[in-house]
Amino acid sequence: MLDYTHDWLLVVASLAVALMAGFTGLSLTRGASALPLGQRKLVVSMSAVALGGGIWSMHFVAMLGLQLPIQFYYDSLITLISALVAILIAGLALLVVHFGQRTRARVVLAGLIVGLGIPVMHYVGMSGMQICRPVYGFAGVVIALATSVTLSVAAFLIAYDKRAPRNIVLGTLGFGLAVFAVHFTAMAGTGFVLAEGALGTGPLISNGVLAFGVTLSVFVLSGAFLLTGVTFAPHAPPAPVPVASFNAEPEGRPSVSTIPYEKDGQTRFTTAGAVAAIRAEGHYTVLYVGAQKLFCPWSITEAEARVPQNDFVRTHRSYLVNRNHVSGFERKKDTGVCYFDSAPALGKVPVSRARLSEVRTVLGL
Repeated sequence: MLDYTHDWLLVVASLAVALMAGFTGLSLTRGASALPLGQRKLVVSMSAVALGGGIWSMHFVAMLGLQLPIQFYYDSLITLISALVAILIAGLALLVVHFGQRTRARVVLAGLIVGLGIPVMHYVGMSGMQICRPVYGFAGVVIALATSVTLSVAAFLIAYDKRAPRNIVLGTLGFGLAVFAVHFTAMAGTGFVLAEGALGTGPLISNGVLAFGVTLSVFVLSGAFLLTGVTFAPHAPPAPVPVASFNAEPEGRPSVSTIPYEKDGQTRFTTAGAVAAIRAEGHYTVLYVGAQKLFCPWSITEAEARVPQNDFVRTHRSYLVNRNHVSGFERKKDTGVCYFDSAPALGKVPVSRARLSEVRTVLGL
């Protein structure tokens, strides 16, 4: 077996790459489920490239830090396949959670797909090594697989719980640690032997050429990370401009009788009274009207400022509900739940401890 060490500066850099990839991919998809189909496909595709490209980039940044007593190369075709595998697996996971009704089982399935995909990408990438050959221990493979699945499922469950900034950050940590832990857990159970006669299926890539490709990939990923980070923090929406159609509310708060939503590339309107609840989805919101979920360009803050105050009440930082549609209420210690028979797609809405008293008053309890 060949002795090897790691450049710890590149080890730290690989962790940073994994975290940037997780944050970029998980942030880009915030609000994607409510977008029109064409826009949703584009956002999910971009997120898949960010997550998959980040998995690949993290692996090869770490591999650039691998120091062996001999010079080794990579097979170009296998290296390319490893990148495509990572992107396709990330894309499949995002398809599961953003197309179709999102349930806990679907989120777990998406995490499981990514959890299996990370080690697949790792071992495909490792198989491209030439002149020296990796030798794996069974225990190392099993531990790497278990670690990847556990952390990835946890990351998706957290990130897709409420899609709030806190969830995205915690999900990012789970994803980044999953990619990082898989690589170095697998490497701890890997040895290297000389394989002079090994031939690749394509032209060979030196560490210098690979470093150029990885640097370019990380540069693009960093740019996407910075652009995503700029729009990540919640910001106050512009103050609504009073117009003739606004009706004055008791506290001087402007309200509208219709709420805009996007569908088939058009801006349409639904009456405020028909909306059972409004849920925050990133910088936008989702309207629940009967069995429909409609994408609204307003933020939850703007929606709260513009819907009729007499009808709508904030039950949670992510929810506004129309009291006229509340069919039931249940108190649970210091919190509560509102039920909606008129909105099957909604079902129930949480009431936070801070909002419980106000909600009970509005409901006449």
